[in-house]
Amino acid sequence: MVRYSPEIAAEICERLSAGESLRAICRDLHMPSENAVREWVTKDADGFAAQYASAREAGYHAMAEEILEIADDTTRDTILSEHGARPNSEWIGRSKLRVDSRKWLLSKMLPKVYGDTQKIDLSNTDGTLQLTEAARAARVAELMAIAQARVTAGDGSELS
Repeated sequence: MVRYSPEIAAEICERLSAGESLRAICRDLHMPSENAVREWVTKDADGFAAQYASAREAGYHAMAEEILEIADDTTRDTILSEHGARPNSEWIGRSKLRVDSRKWLLSKMLPKVYGDTQKIDLSNTDGTLQLTEAARAARVAELMAIAQARVTAGDGSELS
């Protein structure tokens, strides 16, 4: 078992910052197990938790840049055969999977930066919705048109 040392911790953080996974790093014979590294984080051995978190975040940003490299790499997109060039579907599919996997991971690990959803806050500090006069007038006109259409059609159902 590899014990905590500032040198090993620094190497782990450097490699994480470059976008390498903890699993890949821990495969090296001179490295601790993944569980040992996670224990160092949990116990904050020698301030390792903050270093680890910072390295992880930098690694995710490196991964985002890698997405562009994968998407832009067209070197294996075609295969030359006796009938001419044809698409290399396996390579193209694998590249799409690599991009999509990284996008998914980034959206989960750094949702504020790489997440798909956007939050728009339309409420006042007291939680009430604030509409402009024009927006209120448009909504009233919309409801009046719905009511008139129902009256004309003889439908007595409630407004929505």
